[in-house]
Amino acid sequence: MGNGASYMAHVKSALCPLPAMTTLVPPPATASPVPELVLGLEDRPPALVGMLAALQHLLAIIVPIVTPGLLICQALGVPARDTNLVVSMSLVISGIATFVQCRRFGPFGAGLLIVQGTSFNFVGPLIAGGTLMIKEGTPVAGVMAAIFGVVVAGSFIEMGVSRILPFVKRMITPLVTGIVVLMIGLTLIKVGLISMGGGYAAMANGSFANGQNLMLSGVVLAIIVVLNRVRVVWLRSAAIVIALAVGYALAGSMGRLDFTGMHGAAWFQMPVPLHFGLGFSWSLFIPMIVIYLVTSLEAIGDVTATSKVSREPVEGPVWMRRIKGGVLVNGANSLLAGLFNTFPSSIFAQNNGVIQLTGIASRHVGMWIALFLVLLGLFPAVAGAIQAVPEPVLGGAAMVMFGAVAAAGINILASVTLDRRALLIIAVSLALGLGISQVPEFLAHLPQALRHVLESGVATGGICAVLLNWFLPAATEDGAQA
Repeated sequence: MGNGASYMAHVKSALCPLPAMTTLVPPPATASPVPELVLGLEDRPPALVGMLAALQHLLAIIVPIVTPGLLICQALGVPARDTNLVVSMSLVISGIATFVQCRRFGPFGAGLLIVQGTSFNFVGPLIAGGTLMIKEGTPVAGVMAAIFGVVVAGSFIEMGVSRILPFVKRMITPLVTGIVVLMIGLTLIKVGLISMGGGYAAMANGSFANGQNLMLSGVVLAIIVVLNRVRVVWLRSAAIVIALAVGYALAGSMGRLDFTGMHGAAWFQMPVPLHFGLGFSWSLFIPMIVIYLVTSLEAIGDVTATSKVSREPVEGPVWMRRIKGGVLVNGANSLLAGLFNTFPSSIFAQNNGVIQLTGIASRHVGMWIALFLVLLGLFPAVAGAIQAVPEPVLGGAAMVMFGAVAAAGINILASVTLDRRALLIIAVSLALGLGISQVPEFLAHLPQALRHVLESGVATGGICAVLLNWFLPAATEDGAQA
């Protein structure tokens, strides 16, 4: 179960733009006090104040929103023009979701200053599953169609979860969530390391991990580490953006910027649904089920944390309506994402740190954030400029963010009572999940459909954690098995 310490760890991690995870229950009333607010939830700031506050939030979210799409497209060999579209739609769909979360329409939305963006949780399984499909002869366009079909199908899981939260919380406990989040982070490390070395293209042309690539990624990583240790809070909040800007400039001086994605691109483009069409793949879908469940429950912690820093209730009917609405939009926006050619989204935790920094909890600021995100996404030149970032530069930042995902999983597990039962579940789940991901040949003699599912370390570890947690009896207070 979560406690005050785990909540404050969440808040501290939120002060820098890393993809923080949260515990799954509200912090107790005795948690550390929240600073006074300059503008409360329903206060409407002047336009200039609202825009400036929104820009501070943008510094914390812009990189995490665009990075998942870039990494997946680069890993699967998606053409530059199509990658441009995916990145643009990541921004547009994130803006729409943020607007709904802040504005609230009936049961949709939390009605808080919440930012929702493309999630890192799905990167590893989608890359692994998509790569396997390509090896088996599926064209890239067919893989993308299958991915977006799975994204659409999975969104209904999350929307359904919003209606049965108490039951799902009994099945997907903080122990299970911590294991899955830790597995997500650990499996993403390989993705980050490949990007630091220059990506799959560099592997093909023999330049992987050469001196130039390592210098670019190392400089970015070092700047993020240094800026996260300075006392100036806004520098910590903008650490990844600053590091990428320096890496971008350094790469430009080396002639490493590739603006292919901007060639022939229109200056303005309306969203186009189903650009790749919709397909489906069970081998992609089944590993996503556990991740959708975990992402749903992470949203509970994120909405609770935002309620806390906004001086809103963290228990009772108002709080329950907020978390149900937040999880519902989590799923609904993933449905929209799949239809408009981008990847699932989730509530971002790091913006709670910006609320604390500015003292502004007004949900009207979220309208400005949403507007900025949509406008950025409607201009393909923005996505083209982002796409021009060399993969080693992106990899340096991604390595830190992926490590932060793993650390968030450890933080969740630290809030759990680690008795012999819990340690056994952690040990077996991690051993099988990591082992299978490193030695997929272990599954060579299984039926193809089952092999495709279990080759995802996240799916293997997550399914194992759910089953063991469900069937292994918990110990009673005197140590006997219940």
